Amino acid sequence: MRRAVIQIRSDADEISAIGAMGQRFADAWNRGAKGAGAPFILTFSSASQLFSVISPKRWELIEGLQGLGPSSIRGLARALGRDVKRVHEDVSTLMEWGLIEKDETGRVAVPFDEIEADFILKGAAA
Repeated sequence: MRRAVIQIRSDADEISAIGAMGQRFADAWNRGAKGAGAPFILTFSSASQLFSVISPKRWELIEGLQGLGPSSIRGLARALGRDVKRVHEDVSTLMEWGLIEKDETGRVAVPFDEIEADFILKGAAA
């Protein structure tokens, strides 16, 4: 099963995130595979950055594409009831971020069986 994790980490969490990334690399290396079983991790520095990339329409597109399976952009636009040009723009953005891939026939798909969102909001220190 391929899994993606979308997370928000502030600069204060950067050192911790770098350590976690190093541990994931070491785990993959020790397994002798390039990330086999390790999730694809997409980290944003703020909620505003996350929402600029994954807008409600783009999230709807991801959900729709997961339900449809591999599809042409035109077919996806038809299924979502959206303009082909706008769907193409959204697909292009999501491909840049690795959340959608295009196969050899030109169809697009979400390459993950599961996408997890991991957000932590901390209060002021007491």
